[in-house]
Amino acid sequence: MSREFTLREKFSYAFDTMMSRGTAGLIIWLGVLSAILIVLFSILILTTGTAPNEEGFPTLLWMSLMRTMDPGTIGGDDGSPGFLLSMLIITFSGIFIFSALIGILTTGLEGKLEALRKGKSKVVETDHTVILGWSEQVFTIVSELSIANENQKNPCLAIMANIDKIEMEDSIREKVASTGNTRIVCRTGNPVEPADLDRMSLHTSKSIIILSPDNDNPDPEVIKTMLAISNKTAERQKPVHMVALITNPDNVQAARIVGGDQAEIVLAGDIIARMVAQTCLQSGLSVVYQELLDYGGDEIYFHIEPGLTGKSFAEAILMYEASSVIGLHKEGTAPVLNPPMDSEIEENDNIIVISEDDDTVVLSGFTNPEIQSDLICHLEEEEKGPDRIIMLGWNWRAPIIIRELSNYLKPGSYLKLIADESLCQPTLPSGLQNLMVEYTAGNTTDRTVLENLSFEEYDHILILSYSDCMEPQEADSNTLMTLLHIRDIAGRLDENFSLITEMRDIRNRNLAEITGADDYIVSDQILSLLLTQISETKELSAVFWDLFDPDGSEIYLKPISRYVKPGESVNFYTVARSASQLREVAFGYRIATRRNDSDNAYGIMVNPEKSKTIVFEEDDMVIVLAED
Repeated sequence: MSREFTLREKFSYAFDTMMSRGTAGLIIWLGVLSAILIVLFSILILTTGTAPNEEGFPTLLWMSLMRTMDPGTIGGDDGSPGFLLSMLIITFSGIFIFSALIGILTTGLEGKLEALRKGKSKVVETDHTVILGWSEQVFTIVSELSIANENQKNPCLAIMANIDKIEMEDSIREKVASTGNTRIVCRTGNPVEPADLDRMSLHTSKSIIILSPDNDNPDPEVIKTMLAISNKTAERQKPVHMVALITNPDNVQAARIVGGDQAEIVLAGDIIARMVAQTCLQSGLSVVYQELLDYGGDEIYFHIEPGLTGKSFAEAILMYEASSVIGLHKEGTAPVLNPPMDSEIEENDNIIVISEDDDTVVLSGFTNPEIQSDLICHLEEEEKGPDRIIMLGWNWRAPIIIRELSNYLKPGSYLKLIADESLCQPTLPSGLQNLMVEYTAGNTTDRTVLENLSFEEYDHILILSYSDCMEPQEADSNTLMTLLHIRDIAGRLDENFSLITEMRDIRNRNLAEITGADDYIVSDQILSLLLTQISETKELSAVFWDLFDPDGSEIYLKPISRYVKPGESVNFYTVARSASQLREVAFGYRIATRRNDSDNAYGIMVNPEKSKTIVFEEDDMVIVLAED
């Protein structure tokens, strides 16, 4: 037989419930208790007739309230003993109530400050960029987005990761020189938890960047985050724009199923491998990519220009002084780099341009730019034979790089691989059509091993990071040791072969430059730059994929004599016209005498002023988009 709850149990339960309601609930209950006491004693004084000077009820209420709030008020009271006793009881009650109130407010304020410190509050922003996750890549992304937002009004970058908010903010302040006018908002939370995602205001965001966690199998976490975002933004009218980094090619299909049209997938291994393969074969190309990918100089933009309607692509190339037209994006189709020169530009077509900023893409106003036709020449390039390459070091990207090299090389090309067996166990790819690979075990930092390689017999040197088995700083130290030896050997041999050096940490780039290295790939930084660019403009994903793909048009550095006569003062309008006659797009050049000058981008000039004249020498190169 059940028993009834006692009054004491009910009161205890009610008190526990009241206390659990937090600061606001406690303040309300204390206010109610104060009001009850004030009214009760005011009525008691009025009905017993102990009030001095026969004060009315409103005056008694005011007197009781003042004594509750200020204990010193009772010191000047006069009246009957009953009145004074009532005021004394109210004053003691007020001391208790207001002391409790001060304590509750202090505790509540401390709790709120602690919650803010923990990064648990909601982000109330519109058109902000959201970064989910934390890695070394976040610093490059924050830095680049801050530069990109310089011409924006009140931009915001919101970051959420499963680490302490204060720790994130301190790290950003330490490693990012300046964030300009961009506000950085950090929150602590798990990107796969719907409740945590709610705090980031994804439904009003401009884009969402999903970073890979630093572990051996990061892709499942990235895909789970994409799934959580898709579920949270399912009712959003405007599709969300996600950019995610996937490491394993086997997980790409799953990521695309989850993300659908809302997600742009960046496959880390393929992108870096293709870039390394291209830049290995062309000295200076990595500097061109760096210029296009970061926001420090000129970037790729999409632009609709009514003044180009009805013009051909070849005509559009010559209608900009400070921008370089490199492609077309027709409505409903994929962007195309270096389309046929007679392609007609229609009303809603976007041109793809290289420019300093999106607001610098303006027509020159020149109806007939000066073309020095007498200086145009189309000398055939000297036919090159098969390439010979040395690869020093090994990581998981190496097989992909070797396969990509095979796609670009001529039949009969040769690659010699040297790797330290104590650090890796290379597995060579099979079925290569144009490339023969020979592997020899050896310590790639050993001067004796390097001296015996006969570098003068090779065209290209590729130094890979032992990133699979070493921490980034240790791997870069190993790479720099190898680089120092090779530069010294090359200097004594007076050889000038192309050299690609893979780095993990951007901070070691300056050390590589000291050695005179004009070509380097900072793999994590390149991926960060790609994520940043695509987060700002979704269509750039297709553009960069086209650039890194062996099919279609890629970036090449070709001899100046293929376009204009060396030794003559010529403007870049003439170079651009000459290239268009060869179905190529010229958008820059390289001065050979500056190839070792890091202060002048190793002689690389992207998107030059077309009317400015320059005298090219025989060894100078033109940077073009071409099919081969």
